[in-house]
Amino acid sequence: MKVLVTDPLSEEGVKVFQESPDIEVDVVTDLTPEELKGIIGDYHALVIRSTTRVTAEIIEGAHNLKVIGRAGTGLDNVDIPAVSKKGIVVMNTPGGNTITAAEHTIGMIMALSRNIPQATASLKQGKWEKGKFQGWELFNKTLGIIGVGRIGRLVAERAKGMKMKVIAYDPYIKPDTIERLDVEPVSFDELLQRSDYITIHAPRTDETANMINRETIARMKRGAMLINCARGGIVNENDLYDALESGHLSGAALDVFSKEPPGKTKLMSLPNFICTPHLGASTKEAQDKVATDVAKQIVAYLLYGSVENAVNVPGISPELITTLRPYAILAERMGSLQTQLADSAILEVQINYSGTVTDYDMSPLTTAMLKGLLTPILKDEVNFVNAPLIATERGIKVVESKTKTSEDFSSLIKLTVKTSDTENIVSGTIFGNKLIRILRINKFYLEAIPEGHNLLITNLDRPGVIGRITSTLGRYEVNISRMQVGEEKDKEQNVIFLATNVSVNDEILEELRNLDDVFSVRRVEL
Repeated sequence: MKVLVTDPLSEEGVKVFQESPDIEVDVVTDLTPEELKGIIGDYHALVIRSTTRVTAEIIEGAHNLKVIGRAGTGLDNVDIPAVSKKGIVVMNTPGGNTITAAEHTIGMIMALSRNIPQATASLKQGKWEKGKFQGWELFNKTLGIIGVGRIGRLVAERAKGMKMKVIAYDPYIKPDTIERLDVEPVSFDELLQRSDYITIHAPRTDETANMINRETIARMKRGAMLINCARGGIVNENDLYDALESGHLSGAALDVFSKEPPGKTKLMSLPNFICTPHLGASTKEAQDKVATDVAKQIVAYLLYGSVENAVNVPGISPELITTLRPYAILAERMGSLQTQLADSAILEVQINYSGTVTDYDMSPLTTAMLKGLLTPILKDEVNFVNAPLIATERGIKVVESKTKTSEDFSSLIKLTVKTSDTENIVSGTIFGNKLIRILRINKFYLEAIPEGHNLLITNLDRPGVIGRITSTLGRYEVNISRMQVGEEKDKEQNVIFLATNVSVNDEILEELRNLDDVFSVRRVEL
């Protein structure tokens, strides 16, 4: 079996391949896309970090490729749908850089508070400017954490060790779960208003993109400091510049940027701004760990068929893969749909299997559902291995039940999700051997293909409304590929589920929501 490593990888990881029987490894970095496409057909496994882009075009020539391993977490550089269609397993190594990222955040807070980079540069220029670089103590200051996943929790632990007051906002975690961390749960607005320091530990999603902007910065305490070691694009860098220049914010530290490398931006001209080139995971310990982890995972898969930390394949035995994989895909997409329907923290999920599917082990399907449920929140940090553990950490109760018979379908999956303020029901089935269908969204019965870009719209059941919706999309050159309309007679309203050729942007969403007799418009990506 031949393994190709196309990004710099720790020697410890390469050694795992070299010492494994029947494994041959080549390390070839700095390949152009054309060069990679030219040689990829010779290899059974590909190991990458963040530089190599695995596109659909490159995958076309990957005739022998069985597995792609990312030494790290983020997979924005891999076309997961294209890879999955070719039957290639994609693995990552979540958690390998958790401690490193948390420590880097604390380091940035300290450096920002005591002007360490600026004072170092001044002293190296032969100056002695003690008065210019007076700093701030962290003792008794309030640290606001946005996102209380694994890294956010470690940051909280370390901040409390420095006797900081820690508050946190995470809409996807129950307040009592946050309280058990000895952290005060607060709303987003309260966090902005109370925090002396704000640190971000959330993935970049539609919800978090541009979260820190002119309007949200204006609600922050005057003189506060902002730290982002999570993902670029969450902070609007132009708005941050204005806030730092005006003095509304005392300082900011970024390890990540909307464009990387960012080049010399106007932020870098400010004396109260410090930055690092995406060093959150850059320690020898972290790089050794993710390298050895991904190497061991790939060796185990190539030699023994063992799947670990896969983001696109559940742990189903080879004998049952043909039968159960369509149900696993259905369960995953039902979970994703449920999270996109939820407007508050998920408290409990109830998944009921009925019909012939109950003849098999349901645990891989429940895991797939949890992976789908958590992916819109955590993106690449969740996979088929860690999804149940993360759900437990977040205080999500999972109830699984089986019914041998199903009245209308040979098999049916019903997923009920309870949140802090509502309950949503989604059900689905498989037609034939592999046709995946959503059959119900709350009181709306339909037959929808759960894939691609979709809109879920509720509107008054009145002539002309649907025409206005389609006309609006047409003006923006958004094509509707499928549409299903259901009526809720007791509310005199329609529910529309339609698929579009592109993801509808916020501007179009807002215009649709402002149409007469339209109650709600929700973007659903599956």
